[in-house]
Amino acid sequence: MSNWSTAAPAIGSAFLASFVEVVEAFTIILAVATLRGWKPAIAGTGAALAVLAAIVVALGPVLDRVPLHVLQLTIGVLLLLFGMGWLRKAALRSAGVIPLHDEDTIFATETAALSAEAARRKTSLDWIAGITAFKAVLLEGLEVVFIVIAVGAGRGLLWPASIGAIAACGAVLLVGAFIHRPLSTVPENSIKFGVGVMLSAFGVYWTGEGLGIVWPAGDLSLLVFAALFLVTGLTAARFARQLAGEAAR
Repeated sequence: MSNWSTAAPAIGSAFLASFVEVVEAFTIILAVATLRGWKPAIAGTGAALAVLAAIVVALGPVLDRVPLHVLQLTIGVLLLLFGMGWLRKAALRSAGVIPLHDEDTIFATETAALSAEAARRKTSLDWIAGITAFKAVLLEGLEVVFIVIAVGAGRGLLWPASIGAIAACGAVLLVGAFIHRPLSTVPENSIKFGVGVMLSAFGVYWTGEGLGIVWPAGDLSLLVFAALFLVTGLTAARFARQLAGEAAR
Protein backbone atom coordinates (compact mmCIF):
# COMPACT_ATOMS: atom_id res chain seq x y z
CA MET A 1 0.00 0.00 0.00
CA SER A 2 1.17 3.50 -0.75
CA ASN A 3 2.46 5.67 2.05
CA TRP A 4 0.15 7.68 4.29
CA SER A 5 0.72 10.98 2.47
CA THR A 6 -1.03 9.48 -0.57
CA ALA A 7 -3.46 7.12 1.18
CA ALA A 8 -4.92 9.83 3.43
CA PRO A 9 -6.04 12.12 0.57
CA ALA A 10 -7.47 9.08 -1.22
CA ILE A 11 -9.49 8.08 1.84
CA GLY A 12 -10.61 11.67 2.43
CA SER A 13 -11.61 12.29 -1.19
CA ALA A 14 -13.53 9.03 -1.47
CA PHE A 15 -15.23 9.61 1.89
CA LEU A 16 -16.42 13.14 1.15
CA ALA A 17 -17.49 12.44 -2.44
CA SER A 18 -19.28 9.25 -1.46
CA PHE A 19 -20.90 10.99 1.51
CA VAL A 20 -22.62 13.47 -0.80
CA GLU A 21 -23.85 10.73 -3.14
CA VAL A 22 -25.10 8.54 -0.29
CA VAL A 23 -26.96 11.47 1.29
CA GLU A 24 -28.83 12.02 -1.97
CA ALA A 25 -29.68 8.31 -2.27
CA PHE A 26 -30.72 8.12 1.39
CA THR A 27 -33.19 10.98 0.93
CA ILE A 28 -35.02 9.02 -1.78
CA ILE A 29 -34.85 5.76 0.19
CA LEU A 30 -36.34 7.54 3.20
CA ALA A 31 -39.15 8.94 1.04
CA VAL A 32 -39.92 5.40 -0.13
CA ALA A 33 -39.82 4.04 3.42
CA THR A 34 -41.99 6.86 4.78
CA LEU A 35 -44.64 6.35 2.09
CA ARG A 36 -44.71 2.54 1.85
CA GLY A 37 -42.58 1.19 4.70
CA TRP A 38 -39.07 -0.21 4.83
CA LYS A 39 -39.79 -3.48 2.98
CA PRO A 40 -39.81 -2.06 -0.59
CA ALA A 41 -37.06 0.40 0.35
CA ILE A 42 -34.78 -2.38 1.58
CA ALA A 43 -35.69 -4.66 -1.36
CA GLY A 44 -34.85 -1.98 -3.93
CA THR A 45 -31.66 -1.00 -2.12
CA GLY A 46 -30.51 -4.61 -1.82
CA ALA A 47 -31.10 -5.30 -5.52
CA ALA A 48 -29.14 -2.19 -6.50
CA LEU A 49 -26.24 -3.12 -4.21
CA ALA A 50 -26.14 -6.59 -5.79
CA VAL A 51 -25.89 -5.05 -9.28
CA LEU A 52 -23.16 -2.67 -8.09
CA ALA A 53 -21.23 -5.58 -6.54
CA ALA A 54 -21.42 -7.48 -9.85
CA ILE A 55 -20.11 -4.42 -11.71
CA VAL A 56 -17.18 -4.08 -9.30
CA VAL A 57 -16.32 -7.79 -9.60
CA ALA A 58 -16.45 -7.57 -13.40
CA LEU A 59 -14.28 -4.45 -13.52
CA GLY A 60 -11.50 -5.89 -11.37
CA PRO A 61 -9.95 -8.25 -13.98
CA VAL A 62 -10.39 -5.63 -16.71
CA LEU A 63 -8.40 -3.02 -14.78
CA ASP A 64 -5.61 -5.54 -14.16
CA ARG A 65 -5.12 -5.99 -17.92
CA VAL A 66 -4.86 -2.27 -18.73
CA PRO A 67 -1.26 -0.90 -18.89
CA LEU A 68 -0.52 1.27 -15.88
CA HIS A 69 0.28 4.47 -17.80
CA VAL A 70 -2.88 4.15 -19.92
CA LEU A 71 -4.96 3.58 -16.79
CA GLN A 72 -3.41 6.57 -15.03
CA LEU A 73 -3.89 8.86 -18.03
CA THR A 74 -7.49 7.80 -18.69
CA ILE A 75 -8.55 8.04 -15.06
CA GLY A 76 -6.62 11.28 -14.60
CA VAL A 77 -8.46 13.00 -17.44
CA LEU A 78 -11.86 11.69 -16.35
CA LEU A 79 -11.19 12.59 -12.74
CA LEU A 80 -10.07 16.08 -13.69
CA LEU A 81 -13.24 16.66 -15.72
CA PHE A 82 -15.40 15.18 -12.95
CA GLY A 83 -13.72 17.21 -10.21
CA MET A 84 -13.77 20.48 -12.12
CA GLY A 85 -17.47 19.94 -12.84
CA TRP A 86 -18.16 19.63 -9.11
CA LEU A 87 -15.96 22.64 -8.37
CA ARG A 88 -17.69 24.76 -11.01
CA LYS A 89 -21.18 23.96 -9.71
CA ALA A 90 -20.11 24.46 -6.09
CA ALA A 91 -18.65 27.87 -6.94
CA LEU A 92 -21.84 28.91 -8.75
CA ARG A 93 -24.00 27.71 -5.86
CA SER A 94 -21.77 29.56 -3.42
CA ALA A 95 -22.25 32.71 -5.50
CA GLY A 96 -26.02 32.24 -5.59
CA VAL A 97 -26.09 31.82 -9.38
CA ILE A 98 -27.70 28.37 -9.15
CA PRO A 99 -29.78 27.17 -6.18
CA LEU A 100 -28.40 25.02 -3.38
CA HIS A 101 -29.48 21.41 -2.99
CA ASP A 102 -32.37 21.13 -0.53
CA GLU A 103 -32.83 17.58 0.77
CA ASP A 104 -36.19 18.48 2.38
CA THR A 105 -37.50 19.68 -0.99
CA ILE A 106 -36.14 16.58 -2.74
CA PHE A 107 -37.82 14.41 -0.09
CA ALA A 108 -41.19 16.12 -0.61
CA THR A 109 -40.84 15.98 -4.40
CA GLU A 110 -40.00 12.27 -4.45
CA THR A 111 -42.89 11.46 -2.11
CA ALA A 112 -45.34 13.34 -4.32
CA ALA A 113 -43.91 11.76 -7.47
CA LEU A 114 -44.34 8.25 -6.06
CA SER A 115 -48.01 8.85 -5.28
CA ALA A 116 -48.66 10.44 -8.68
CA GLU A 117 -46.92 7.59 -10.54
CA ALA A 118 -48.96 4.97 -8.70
CA ALA A 119 -52.22 6.78 -9.48
CA ARG A 120 -51.29 7.16 -13.14
CA ARG A 121 -50.27 3.55 -13.72
CA LYS A 122 -52.83 2.02 -11.33
CA THR A 123 -50.23 -0.50 -10.20
CA SER A 124 -48.89 -1.54 -6.82
CA LEU A 125 -47.30 1.35 -5.03
CA ASP A 126 -44.93 -1.08 -3.27
CA TRP A 127 -43.55 -2.16 -6.65
CA ILE A 128 -43.04 1.42 -7.82
CA ALA A 129 -41.49 2.35 -4.46
CA GLY A 130 -39.01 -0.53 -4.73
CA ILE A 131 -38.02 0.45 -8.27
CA THR A 132 -37.55 4.06 -7.13
CA ALA A 133 -35.19 2.98 -4.33
CA PHE A 134 -33.36 0.68 -6.78
CA LYS A 135 -32.77 3.46 -9.31
CA ALA A 136 -31.64 5.94 -6.65
CA VAL A 137 -29.09 3.57 -5.11
CA LEU A 138 -27.88 2.31 -8.50
CA LEU A 139 -27.34 5.77 -10.00
CA GLU A 140 -25.67 7.26 -6.94
CA GLY A 141 -23.79 4.02 -6.34
CA LEU A 142 -22.33 4.07 -9.85
CA GLU A 143 -20.88 7.49 -9.07
CA VAL A 144 -19.39 6.11 -5.85
CA VAL A 145 -17.84 3.19 -7.77
CA PHE A 146 -16.40 5.61 -10.31
CA ILE A 147 -14.98 7.80 -7.55
CA VAL A 148 -13.37 4.83 -5.80
CA ILE A 149 -11.83 3.54 -9.05
CA ALA A 150 -10.74 7.00 -10.18
CA VAL A 151 -9.13 7.86 -6.85
CA GLY A 152 -7.69 4.43 -6.12
CA ALA A 153 -6.71 2.81 -9.42
CA GLY A 154 -3.21 3.25 -10.73
CA ARG A 155 -1.17 3.30 -7.54
CA GLY A 156 -2.58 0.63 -5.27
CA LEU A 157 -5.08 2.94 -3.56
CA LEU A 158 -8.27 0.98 -4.26
CA TRP A 159 -8.44 -0.30 -0.69
CA PRO A 160 -7.92 3.13 0.95
CA ALA A 161 -10.50 4.65 -1.42
CA SER A 162 -12.91 1.78 -0.72
CA ILE A 163 -12.46 2.29 3.02
CA GLY A 164 -13.36 5.95 2.59
CA ALA A 165 -16.50 5.10 0.57
CA ILE A 166 -17.63 2.40 3.01
CA ALA A 167 -17.08 4.76 5.94
CA ALA A 168 -19.24 7.38 4.21
CA CYS A 169 -22.06 4.86 3.69
CA GLY A 170 -21.86 3.81 7.32
CA ALA A 171 -21.86 7.40 8.56
CA VAL A 172 -24.92 8.39 6.52
CA LEU A 173 -26.88 5.27 7.48
CA LEU A 174 -26.00 5.68 11.14
CA VAL A 175 -26.99 9.35 11.30
CA GLY A 176 -30.05 8.80 9.09
CA ALA A 177 -31.31 5.89 11.18
CA PHE A 178 -30.87 7.93 14.34
CA ILE A 179 -32.67 11.12 13.24
CA HIS A 180 -35.00 9.38 10.71
CA ARG A 181 -35.38 12.39 8.44
CA PRO A 182 -33.62 13.93 5.41
CA LEU A 183 -30.09 15.10 6.15
CA SER A 184 -30.90 18.68 5.17
CA THR A 185 -28.41 20.16 7.64
CA VAL A 186 -25.43 18.60 5.86
CA PRO A 187 -23.34 21.42 4.30
CA GLU A 188 -23.54 19.66 0.93
CA ASN A 189 -22.22 22.52 -1.18
CA SER A 190 -19.20 23.06 1.07
CA ILE A 191 -18.44 19.34 0.88
CA LYS A 192 -18.81 19.37 -2.92
CA PHE A 193 -16.48 22.36 -3.09
CA GLY A 194 -13.84 20.48 -1.12
CA VAL A 195 -14.36 17.29 -3.11
CA GLY A 196 -14.07 19.21 -6.38
CA VAL A 197 -10.73 20.59 -5.21
CA MET A 198 -9.41 17.18 -4.15
CA LEU A 199 -10.62 15.27 -7.21
CA SER A 200 -9.23 17.93 -9.54
CA ALA A 201 -5.88 17.70 -7.75
CA PHE A 202 -5.84 13.92 -8.17
CA GLY A 203 -6.81 14.38 -11.82
CA VAL A 204 -3.80 16.56 -12.56
CA TYR A 205 -1.54 14.22 -10.62
CA TRP A 206 -2.68 11.01 -12.39
CA THR A 207 -2.71 12.68 -15.81
CA GLY A 208 0.87 13.81 -15.32
CA GLU A 209 1.98 10.37 -14.19
CA GLY A 210 0.22 8.79 -17.16
CA LEU A 211 2.17 11.14 -19.46
CA GLY A 212 5.42 10.18 -17.76
CA ILE A 213 5.89 13.40 -15.80
CA VAL A 214 7.93 13.07 -12.62
CA TRP A 215 6.52 15.54 -10.09
CA PRO A 216 9.35 17.31 -8.18
CA ALA A 217 7.63 16.98 -4.79
CA GLY A 218 6.35 13.46 -5.39
CA ASP A 219 3.09 12.71 -3.57
CA LEU A 220 3.24 16.09 -1.83
CA SER A 221 2.45 17.65 -5.21
CA LEU A 222 -1.17 16.74 -4.45
CA LEU A 223 -1.20 19.39 -1.73
CA VAL A 224 0.15 22.01 -4.13
CA PHE A 225 -2.47 21.18 -6.77
CA ALA A 226 -5.23 21.20 -4.15
CA ALA A 227 -4.15 24.63 -2.94
CA LEU A 228 -4.17 25.98 -6.50
CA PHE A 229 -7.66 24.62 -7.22
CA LEU A 230 -8.91 25.92 -3.87
CA VAL A 231 -7.70 29.45 -4.60
CA THR A 232 -9.08 29.26 -8.14
CA GLY A 233 -12.47 28.03 -6.91
CA LEU A 234 -12.77 30.68 -4.21
CA THR A 235 -11.75 33.39 -6.65
CA ALA A 236 -14.26 32.17 -9.23
CA ALA A 237 -17.05 32.10 -6.62
CA ARG A 238 -16.24 35.63 -5.50
CA PHE A 239 -16.14 36.89 -9.09
CA ALA A 240 -19.45 35.17 -9.94
CA ARG A 241 -21.03 36.65 -6.79
CA GLN A 242 -19.93 40.14 -7.83
CA LEU A 243 -21.32 39.68 -11.35
CA ALA A 244 -24.61 38.34 -9.96
CA GLY A 245 -24.86 41.35 -7.62
CA GLU A 246 -24.22 43.79 -10.45
CA ALA A 247 -26.79 42.08 -12.67
CA ALA A 248 -29.41 42.30 -9.91
CA ARG A 249 -29.03 46.07 -9.57
